Amino acid sequence: MAILTVEEIIEATGGTLLSENAKSFKGVSIDSRTIEEGDIFFALRGKRFDGHHYLENALMKGSGAVVDTKAGEFPQNRVIICVSDTLRSLQDLAHFLRMRRNIPVVAVTGSNGKTTTKEMIHLILSGRFKTLKNEGNLNNHIGLPLSLTQLSPDHEVIVLEMGMNATGEIRRLCEIAVPSHGVITNIGSAHVGMLGSYDAVRTAKLEILDGLSLAVVNGDDDFLMRGVEGIKEFKGQIMTFAINSSAPVMAKNVRMTKKGSEFNLEISDSGSAKVNLNVHGLFNVYNALAASAVSFSLGMNIGEIKAALETYRTFPMRFEVTRKEGITIINDSYNANPASMRESVNELMRLSGSKRSVAVLGDMRELGEFSEDEHRAVGKMIYERGVDIFIAVGARMRLAAEECMKKKGRKAVYHFTDVHDARQHIMSILEKGDTVLIKGSRSMSMESLMEEIADAV
Repeated sequence: MAILTVEEIIEATGGTLLSENAKSFKGVSIDSRTIEEGDIFFALRGKRFDGHHYLENALMKGSGAVVDTKAGEFPQNRVIICVSDTLRSLQDLAHFLRMRRNIPVVAVTGSNGKTTTKEMIHLILSGRFKTLKNEGNLNNHIGLPLSLTQLSPDHEVIVLEMGMNATGEIRRLCEIAVPSHGVITNIGSAHVGMLGSYDAVRTAKLEILDGLSLAVVNGDDDFLMRGVEGIKEFKGQIMTFAINSSAPVMAKNVRMTKKGSEFNLEISDSGSAKVNLNVHGLFNVYNALAASAVSFSLGMNIGEIKAALETYRTFPMRFEVTRKEGITIINDSYNANPASMRESVNELMRLSGSKRSVAVLGDMRELGEFSEDEHRAVGKMIYERGVDIFIAVGARMRLAAEECMKKKGRKAVYHFTDVHDARQHIMSILEKGDTVLIKGSRSMSMESLMEEIADAV
């Protein structure tokens, strides 16, 4: 990151200097356990934590702190800046640093595929530009501004994933980062329980459009496109990507392979290129198209895009395919919602071929009043797609098991109360040659089943 002076922090936050020693800082921290010498600590407050409780530890290792109280004794050899709201001040500092740089900022949101699309964009753009991204899932009101504090004078592009749980959160993130380019991967049922309806989810995602010069959107997502077209006040350019409909950026002749997929990437007025993508799933073809579209808009040519996409590798627990002693395991346990469940089960059936297909599915959270209907729909889908073995894990997924068992000629269905229960029995169900999908909401810790299978075989 750039070196931050005391004066710049005060200018950005409007804070008051209580004590001074160091004149500048090399980093920003919110964690007293990992803070380093030369960092300034922001003592954030939350519902279950208060960074002020760890201030002494932070100041033993760091060089200063931003606090929201003047009370207490502070070390005389540390910088202490007092503000009215430490979280707001972190966000204001991030905005201050972003606005000092006249460079493109790409914001990525959507119900599914945000992280993969962000990573693909970063990979492509890094072939030509010094590019900053938010690491992992640091995509919220704390993680995104913290990521922006890593901005250095030599960065040329910023790529930021934006998550949300409520209306107004994307808008706030955009106020901080002021994106010039935006990507909406799709609109699905993620967070529908929190927002109350699919329309509300779409409205919340569309907050990203405000102020963009270019919006890259999924042209095959009719629900999303109706929402975009309904915002008459949007003055920027819209670029669509698609597989099934006409768009400036398209994938044609899509074919699934043992390693992932191959397709012809076509970009209007720029020709085409055959891309071999080393990650599974049609959904990842869409993610690659979204990344291609925004990268092309920033000057990357189709050859550079192809070369970068072909080096992309998936992240742990995101449709990660491994083979252990004759069992193919699809570890997609990072998270789950109804749309991603359907996509993953479709890929399970494709990968299993003539072998036994096994879906090990955990509860989907954050669905609110839609939870029962959506879990029962999963059970119907499991039967209709012809999954051979259904292992349901959790109280909510029990409803899916019930629904699947109602069908005539039903497949083998098992239900376990939790992951620990499932771990004790799963290896008595699996056989050599099976293709096994493991998926569920993050809080279900479904990845521990992957560990059980790997250890057993």
